Amino acid sequence: VQLQASGGGLVQPGGSLKLSCAVSESIFSFDLVRWFRQAPGKQREFVAGIFGRNRTGYADSVKGRFTISRDNAENTILLQMNSLKPEDTAVYYCSTFRNPHTYWGQGTLVTVSS
Repeated sequence: VQLQASGGGLVQPGGSLKLSCAVSESIFSFDLVRWFRQAPGKQREFVAGIFGRNRTGYADSVKGRFTISRDNAENTILLQMNSLKPEDTAVYYCSTFRNPHTYWGQGTLVTVSS
């Protein structure tokens, strides 16, 4: 399984970015699709996920600002990020899980700075 994340970049505080993750297999074949992030000097943390058919979950730090979705026709996982803050700066990773394996993309850097 291959995952290719894209869409990162430099954005000012309060701005928006949309991340995409292209998956080499049908998204329906996975139990979970998720986004994680890792800031410099910190551990990787969960950001958002789609569980089962369409149940979503978010880290408290991004609730109300980020939205995860998927384009089933394109086998793509999306992360719309609004009202970005400097503390959102991190490398963002997409991930899929199909018991018992977890698959990771290569990461895309998001920098929020003025």
